[in-house]
Amino acid sequence: MNVINSLKQEVHNLMINDSAHDFDHIMRVFKNAQKICKKENAREKLVLSAILLHDIVSYPKSDKRSKLSSIKSAEKSRNILKKFNFTKEETQIISDAIRDHSFSRNKIPTTLEGKILQDADRLDAIGAIGIARVFAVSGSEKRPFYNIKDPFCKNRIPNDEIWALDHFYRKLLKLESLMNTKSGKIEAKKRTKVLKDFLNELKKEIQ
Repeated sequence: MNVINSLKQEVHNLMINDSAHDFDHIMRVFKNAQKICKKENAREKLVLSAILLHDIVSYPKSDKRSKLSSIKSAEKSRNILKKFNFTKEETQIISDAIRDHSFSRNKIPTTLEGKILQDADRLDAIGAIGIARVFAVSGSEKRPFYNIKDPFCKNRIPNDEIWALDHFYRKLLKLESLMNTKSGKIEAKKRTKVLKDFLNELKKEIQ
């Protein structure tokens, strides 16, 4: 797996200073994927390569190009993979996994490697770290914590482009049901409980 270590260094030098999509995020997703790979019959080299490269292009959420981040990352990954002598088939599997992993793409990856990338990345969006990331992004975008009139989206459609808490209802609470692998589903259930516990505590404090 020497190629993985070399690729890791390559990616480390590329990452921008974004608290939600920085190299620490990459390494948390990397660890999630390693755990899932132990349970699934996946090609670990391809999975971990896709993990390392999945966010090498990451536009801010407020940027109109935000939904293109995974597509641009997939395109850029191809040139990097050439440097490390990946075959055409391997490059295709990795780039397809990267292209289709994001929530905004609304795609289920066609390969097991792609499904593991998607699960591992989504696990980092929920649980305690997921809560931290929500408010890190919202802070950078200068969004208020919640809608004072209806904080928990009981009578309105969530809009996470305006309020931080809406992201729980727009995306995070949905992820458990969208997981692809058995081990991903088990971990997602645990982390979703953390989200729900947080929301219940918040209700007590602000209402």
